[in-house]
Amino acid sequence: MKKQISFKSLSLADLGKNFLETFNRYQVTNRVWYKENSEFMIKSDHFIDEWDDKKKRFVIEDLKQCLNKGGAVIAAYDDEGLTGFANVEAKLFGSNKEYVELPYIHVSYEKRGFGIGKELLSRCCREARKLGAKKLYIAAHPSVESQAFYQAMGCERAAEINPYIVEKEPLDLQLEKKL
Repeated sequence: MKKQISFKSLSLADLGKNFLETFNRYQVTNRVWYKENSEFMIKSDHFIDEWDDKKKRFVIEDLKQCLNKGGAVIAAYDDEGLTGFANVEAKLFGSNKEYVELPYIHVSYEKRGFGIGKELLSRCCREARKLGAKKLYIAAHPSVESQAFYQAMGCERAAEINPYIVEKEPLDLQLEKKL
């Protein structure tokens, strides 16, 4: 039986120290997209992403800063607790001030494949439009699986590159989603 998922726009009060306690940010990557001489290609690259308590505390602080600056944080829950979350920063950027950043969109490992990420992205697009954006800017994990998700959601290579965002995660692929 499919579990009922509920979505909630979060406030600072929702982002306590235990917000991510049971969240399972785990991903095995075996193949990644990368850019070489203006071409995108796939190569083998094995690594595991898994958040420890220190990383979770860092993410919670990032989400709090997002809310404090006028952005939005959206979470998905089922009867077992947090299943996913995403956020949109409020600051418009780009040559035409049409982008806002989507820094986080994550679904707990065991909850993937049920449309939670799709709904989180859809809700973030609505929030971005409210902020006056025409495009979401996404520094996306380079794994083949993550990139397949973004492509299925209509994301494309970013027309403009934000160097500050690239500097934070230089191996991520810079994408945009037109709103």
